[in-house]
Amino acid sequence: MSDSRDTPPEGGGLHAPLARLLRPLIRLLVARGITFPALTDLLRELYVNVAEYDFVLPGKEQTDSRVSLLTGIHRKEVRRLRGAGAPVSAVPATVSRTGRIVARWLADPAFTDAKGQPLPLPRNAEPGKPSFESLVAGVTRDVRPRAVLDEWLDRGLAFADAQDRIVLAEAAYLPRADGDAEAQLYYFGRNLHDHFAAAAENILGPSPRFLERAVHYDGLSEELAGKLEARARELAMEALTQANREAHAACRDDAGGTHRWNFGLYVYREAEGRVPGAAAERADKG
Repeated sequence: MSDSRDTPPEGGGLHAPLARLLRPLIRLLVARGITFPALTDLLRELYVNVAEYDFVLPGKEQTDSRVSLLTGIHRKEVRRLRGAGAPVSAVPATVSRTGRIVARWLADPAFTDAKGQPLPLPRNAEPGKPSFESLVAGVTRDVRPRAVLDEWLDRGLAFADAQDRIVLAEAAYLPRADGDAEAQLYYFGRNLHDHFAAAAENILGPSPRFLERAVHYDGLSEELAGKLEARARELAMEALTQANREAHAACRDDAGGTHRWNFGLYVYREAEGRVPGAAAERADKG
């Protein structure tokens, strides 16, 4: 049991929401064999890292004593763990390449029809004509288009139709756990990080900076919850496809820099395990 004396009054309100958001993560960790001692070691390192790099006082050197004070971790442990540098999440090469090719196929007018849908592409075509080869070549010269195609066909990301044209099998890049674990775990970390970071910034900052909202109804039948989920998927994909199309076009004239942008949507439903009541609409604002 936690000791309330260890938590300042302004942090006490975080206990309940923290327990709720961590529960699915703990379920994943237990299912994958990540034990509590292993998680504790990781948390200790992260506490030191965040205190060391994110809470430096202007004009002052960050000391072991201050990091210890901020984190509650003994100075000997702080001294051992300091200096590792901020964690870096490198994008796996396959994930980066595949994501960029799919994004171009969904956004570039040369590879979409009048409705904005990705065109079936011949494997090769005359210069200036859309083809799978020109699609890939416009994104990367490091890998041959044929190698990318073989990989995509094997993973089910694309298939050949009756006219031997290459068709995109998914409206977006959806990594599968059975054959694309590296990509799935990368997006797991990146997307949840950005969602948590936006929500945390909205709490810590003087006023909400990031859009972080949800529409939800309680006390629904399973049938209606399923229908709403299906419709939400359609609406979400429409929004993501349009955002991708506009971002792709805007990037052509951008000088480039050090910033990144992520626009995400999520849909979730579950059985609440309580007596159904009247459905109530709420709009959560971050």
